[in-house]
Amino acid sequence: MSTADPLATLGALPTVADSVDSVRKAVDRVYGHRVMRRRSHAVTSEAALRGARGSAALAGADWALEEVRRRSDFSGDDEARAVGAALRLTAEAGQLLSIWRQSPLRVLARLHLVAAGTQDDTVGRPRQKGEPVDEPLIELELPDADEVAGRLDGLAQLIIAGSTAPAIVTAAVVHGELLALRPFGAHNGLVARAAERIVLIGSGLDPKSICPAEVGHAELGRAAYVAALEGYVSGTPEGMAAWIGHCAKAVELGVRESTAVCEALQRGAA
Repeated sequence: MSTADPLATLGALPTVADSVDSVRKAVDRVYGHRVMRRRSHAVTSEAALRGARGSAALAGADWALEEVRRRSDFSGDDEARAVGAALRLTAEAGQLLSIWRQSPLRVLARLHLVAAGTQDDTVGRPRQKGEPVDEPLIELELPDADEVAGRLDGLAQLIIAGSTAPAIVTAAVVHGELLALRPFGAHNGLVARAAERIVLIGSGLDPKSICPAEVGHAELGRAAYVAALEGYVSGTPEGMAAWIGHCAKAVELGVRESTAVCEALQRGAA
C-alpha cells in the first residue's frame, strides 16, 4: 500500500465500507436499549463472560456457558486452562487501554503473560529462532522469528501513529496480523482476540465492552474463521476485505447476544 495510512485505504474498500456501516448501526442500536441506561454494568459483565467462553471455544475448549459460569477452578486439563486463560484475558483487557496506544508491544507481552498463567523465559516475549509454536487451529505457514519481529514493529508503529480508519478495520487488522504471525509459543489466538477487544473498546466503538466479537467468531465456527484468515494472509484487497467482513459479522453477532441479555434483564429473567 502506498498511502501513509494503509488502514484507511482498507476502510475505503466498498465491501468494507458496507460492513463498517452495518456494524455501526448494530452497535448504536444496542447502546440505545433502555436497559443500558440503568444496568449497563450487568450487560458488560455478562458480555465479558460470554466473550471469554467464545474465545476459549475457538481455542478448543467449547464449554457450555453455564459450565464456565459455575466453575472456579481452571487448573485441571488443557481445556480448563484455556477457559481460565480466556477469562483472565477478558478481565485484563480493560486495564490496558491507556497503555495500548503508547506501547502496544508491552500490552501484547502482558496479555501473553496473563494467558500463560506461568513464568518462564519464553512467556511475554516473541518467539526466537527455532522455538516451536503450539497453535493447532492455525495451520498456515509460520513466519520466521525475524519476520515476526519486523512485522510486530510495523504493527506497533501503525497503532502509535493512529489511523483515520474505522475501528472495526483496525481491530480486524490487529487480530489478523497476530494470528498470521503467531508471535508467541502458545496462546496466540487468545491473545489476538483480546487485542481485538482492546481496539474495539479503546476506539470508542464499544466503550462499555458490551459487543463481544469473540461470541460471533465462535458462532461463525472454526472453519469459517480459518478460511477468512487465509484471505487476510493472502494480502490481496479482496482477501483482506473478506477478513474484515468476517470480523464485522462477529461483532454484529456479539451485539445480537448482548441485545438478548438486555431483553432478559428487562424481563427480569437474568
